[in-house]
Amino acid sequence: MSLNDPQWGKRGNSSGGPPDLDEIWRNVNRRMNELFGRKREPQDGGDGGRPPLHLPLGGAGMLIALVAVIWLASGFYIVDEGRRGVVTRFGKYTETTQPGPRWHLPFPMETVELVDFSQVKTIEVGYRNTPKNKIDKEAVMLTDDENIIDIQFAVQYNLKSAEDYVFNNRRPDQIVAYVAESAIREVVGKAKMDFALYEGREQIAKQTEQLMQQNLDRYGTGVFVQKVTLQNVQPPDKVQAAFDDAVKAGQDRERLKNEGQAYANDVVPRAQGMAARLMEEANGYKSEVEQRAQGDAQRFNQILVEYQKAPGVTRERLYLDMMQSVLGNSSKVLIDQKSGSLLYLPLDKLIQQSAAAAAAPAPEAAPTAPRAAAPADGSLTVDASRSRDSLRSREGR
Repeated sequence: MSLNDPQWGKRGNSSGGPPDLDEIWRNVNRRMNELFGRKREPQDGGDGGRPPLHLPLGGAGMLIALVAVIWLASGFYIVDEGRRGVVTRFGKYTETTQPGPRWHLPFPMETVELVDFSQVKTIEVGYRNTPKNKIDKEAVMLTDDENIIDIQFAVQYNLKSAEDYVFNNRRPDQIVAYVAESAIREVVGKAKMDFALYEGREQIAKQTEQLMQQNLDRYGTGVFVQKVTLQNVQPPDKVQAAFDDAVKAGQDRERLKNEGQAYANDVVPRAQGMAARLMEEANGYKSEVEQRAQGDAQRFNQILVEYQKAPGVTRERLYLDMMQSVLGNSSKVLIDQKSGSLLYLPLDKLIQQSAAAAAAPAPEAAPTAPRAAAPADGSLTVDASRSRDSLRSREGR
């Protein structure tokens, strides 16, 4: 835009042009009137109640006017993005300005302090720069079970209220460090040592962050805690060896417990399966015995019916069946005492011969079993009727 443009100095800075000079002049008059306690009513046809400016003539007047212009121009300032301007009038808070070109009454009436809102600040508790540079007086803490541990952590924070950060506390960054140390000591003091060393680190960090924010808001620091990060949690160096032994013993205990649990998981199902199998076998044996008893009872009833019809035949049949079952698997020598003849039945040879014949692959390959040699005098002739009569006479006795 050219300086000869008639609209120059009358446009607002919303469109990216130069500031409105009339607005700046009215702002200067307003602040001067507030400063000296003068109030003027707007006049009809006037310029908003602004009195006409009368400057003295001559070189001294021009010099004074030049100095006044320079002094008024010193009140211009620019607030960058991510910052806030805190304006004070004779040391008293006046306003907080947003990013952009701004103006305030020049020094010594008003001053401005630019506060960075976008910067994320970090404080370290228990160490400096690296965890190796440990500070014992900050890191050593006492747990609920009366054990000592070393905790090193960092706090990241930024600002949420510029006026609170500037005016409410003299050294807000140091107050944040003190509040962080106090908060984590309170949280760790309510926790057990094993919880703080292993599974409770994230929970301790979260509780510390919440407690810090509550205390900082109560103090009016204007600080917002973004995150608390635990860098290192360990027992003190002097008891590190004993602690390692205790940790190793705990690991051995867990290992033995796991091995015992694995053995129990292997043995118990097997024993349960064996018990179930025995129960099934017992149930099967029970059913078998019951069914066999029922079958024997039914067979006895049937035999009883037949016995009532023909007692002699039934008795002889029962006797023969019993003798067959008794003498079927043993070799016996039978002697007839009445006739004096020797009756020899090679039952074992006959059983072996029948078993060999059944196991032979072909009839022609089966070996021929030798026949029992009969005596020359014919004393081994079997008389079935005589044997039956002798058996009946023996039974009658």
